[in-house]
Amino acid sequence: MSSPLVCRIIKTSEFLRTTITAGGAGRRLGRLWLVIGLPLTEMALAPAAFAGGVLPQFGQFVSGQGSIAGSSHSLVITQPGSTRGVIDWHSFSIGKENSVSFNNGSGATLNRVTGGSPSEILGSLSATGSLYLINPQGMVVGRTGVISTGGRFVASTLDTSNTAFMNGDTLTLSGGSNASVVNLGKISSSGGDIFLIARQAVVNSGTVSAPNGTAELAAGQQVWLQDSSSSKQVFVQTGSKGTVIDRGVTQAAQINLQAADGNIYALAGGGTRIRATGTAIRDGHVWLVADTGHVSQRGTIAAANVDGSGGTVDTQANTLSFAHGAAVRAGQWNVSTPSFTVDNAAARAFVRSLNAGTSVDVTTTGTNGATGDLSVASTLSWQGPAALTLAAYRNVTVAPGTTLKNTGQGNLTLRADASGIDNSGSITNRGTIDWSVSTGIVAALYDMNGHYAPGAILGNPGWTAPPDSGLVTQVTGYKLVNSLADLNQVSLDLAGNYALGKDVDATTAPTAYVPIGTGATRFTGQFDGMGHTIANIYVEQAVAIAPGQYAVVASGLFGVIGTAGVVRDISVNGTGGGVGDYGIYDGILAGVNYGTIAGAHTSGRVLAISNESIRFVSGGLVGGNYGTVTRSSSDAKVSADGTLGGLVGRNFNTGVIRQSYASGVVFAYGHGAGAGGLVGTNEGLITQSYATGPVTFLPRYCGGYITPHGACTSGAAALVQSNYGTIEQSFATGKVTQIFTFAGGPPPLGIASTNNGTVANDVYWNIETTQATLGVYRGTSVPAANGLTTAQMSTPSSFVSYDFSPTGVWAMPAGATHPILRWQLEH
Repeated sequence: MSSPLVCRIIKTSEFLRTTITAGGAGRRLGRLWLVIGLPLTEMALAPAAFAGGVLPQFGQFVSGQGSIAGSSHSLVITQPGSTRGVIDWHSFSIGKENSVSFNNGSGATLNRVTGGSPSEILGSLSATGSLYLINPQGMVVGRTGVISTGGRFVASTLDTSNTAFMNGDTLTLSGGSNASVVNLGKISSSGGDIFLIARQAVVNSGTVSAPNGTAELAAGQQVWLQDSSSSKQVFVQTGSKGTVIDRGVTQAAQINLQAADGNIYALAGGGTRIRATGTAIRDGHVWLVADTGHVSQRGTIAAANVDGSGGTVDTQANTLSFAHGAAVRAGQWNVSTPSFTVDNAAARAFVRSLNAGTSVDVTTTGTNGATGDLSVASTLSWQGPAALTLAAYRNVTVAPGTTLKNTGQGNLTLRADASGIDNSGSITNRGTIDWSVSTGIVAALYDMNGHYAPGAILGNPGWTAPPDSGLVTQVTGYKLVNSLADLNQVSLDLAGNYALGKDVDATTAPTAYVPIGTGATRFTGQFDGMGHTIANIYVEQAVAIAPGQYAVVASGLFGVIGTAGVVRDISVNGTGGGVGDYGIYDGILAGVNYGTIAGAHTSGRVLAISNESIRFVSGGLVGGNYGTVTRSSSDAKVSADGTLGGLVGRNFNTGVIRQSYASGVVFAYGHGAGAGGLVGTNEGLITQSYATGPVTFLPRYCGGYITPHGACTSGAAALVQSNYGTIEQSFATGKVTQIFTFAGGPPPLGIASTNNGTVANDVYWNIETTQATLGVYRGTSVPAANGLTTAQMSTPSSFVSYDFSPTGVWAMPAGATHPILRWQLEH
């Protein structure tokens, strides 16, 4: 007659077999049955371990100190002082009515089974601290078994070093056991993490709960277990073609199912049984990782951060399958696999997720000998704002008769050459992309040497670009710029659309880099940085922008951006400047801008020196601006003769600077006309912007700016050097230093040396940090009351007309000494 455990294991194995069959795992089922069933059967045939009323037997401390005491139904292990200890046991099982308690404070106890019997936990196992149970013969937590700890709980068939454990080091667990770890009961940790680890198979068919930590199930021959307070902690170092099955309830701040070269079956049943909830220090995150193996998903997996915002689910496998009801409820679902075809099952899973507000990113990697192509063979149609990205290592193809459609605010990105290696990746649309009733955008990115066949695309005739986005068209095809060589090709088609495919390091660039666009042939296309950076660019050469007595040139990553040109969402780090007896408009991003710059950020240095320096115009972002600069910034150091500003050297009468700031050092010297923390000379509009960098003026002489009475009108100011246009809802905080070698120079100034334009009543400066008691030196003055103390600058009510609401332009973070732009909180 079979024991109760034998019956339970047989039923469990049969249930898993039928469940996996329903999940559509196909040919792997027979092998999976053997992998799981055989070790469990072997466990069941060890009757000595599971006699009624059994408790752990023959335990002794082999490292650390403590005591073991008990009765016929319970054991109490005491480990004083929250220390660490290692106990070797001949057997470790707990009968249904029995209990084992570890009073180890906030310490940790490693329990190793040295006998030949597997462990069966049918009763209660608890610890005040962390508890490790290692048994190469395997273990089962029965349906009546309850495990609860205050710290970590680790159940493993792989062994580790006593020394590493006692030292609190990262643990390497390894072994050749074919036994399994199975949970049919309840495992919980109130303050720590839960780890179920085996070489062959790990199964959760019960409940696993770690609300403040991670719950991680891993199969491998060698596993690395680290200690991390913010991310996953288990990493399979050497695979074993093992299997991880989670068909129970798993809830934790973060969840990780990992099998490397094996199989993962995330078989959530009705409702949401795999749920990551996040904590204050852990984002809600679920990982399903089988790099060279298989992941099968059924039911819903959920991930949310502690504030209720969407978390992340990462699925990584060699092959994927989606069974009944498969879906993800999170902020982001990332799917990574060597090659992929979006078939009916995958399309249903993605659409369920998208309709639930989960953005889906599918990326093929081209690994394991795969082509790396991504094909869409089934229609994907969803509502709402969730975004879909289909990125291929090589080519993206939309099959005939297939439709990609959104009826809300969702975005679609099709990307070839996802790794940015210039592999001629192309995009071919043989179906239909229907965004006719969507307000989202469609971007198709393809290799510079590939091709783009747009096919049938239906756009929304009523679409308008979001404010300050810099977008021009709803549906756009972009050539990818993945290298310095690609960047140089932009000048061959100045009206083209380009996007940075990855960060580009220009360290190896020749010093003779030629800026993109001249006065005669301006850049009139779109250049979308996609959030990437061009680093270590060195620009000394300039391009002509106008004839005259003196050569007038422009220097920057872009020489001249035309009226229709757009540069957006990019960071540029580098060095710009020029030396000579000519006029130069110099900025790290652009010499002269007639178009739109949105979401651009620069760092590095601008250095411009000349014997006729009064003709130099330099800015950390742009030299001369005739167009629009919005939601952009610079922390570059600007050191130059002439006119200079931390963000823009000269903002012409058609120029608009909006929701932007500068924080870099500004140093004007030589024959300078002066400097401003944000702008040198403003003739256009500056609104909702600010400057925080220090400004210094050290002229050799006054640069010709002499009044009839002999006083010098040149100088430095925290915001602008001179204003002939309009400034509103802006402020400055940077220290101003005026160093004159002649009499009559102005003192430190908060707003402008000269104001012959309009400065609104909502323009302020910090009188303490700027060391300026005067706002304007010459021209129309500003009220002295607009000079605020640091305490006043830290108070939103000091700023008349500024909108600090959750949807407003401005924000005042806790502890801040001045307002910031709300968009900065998103970067």
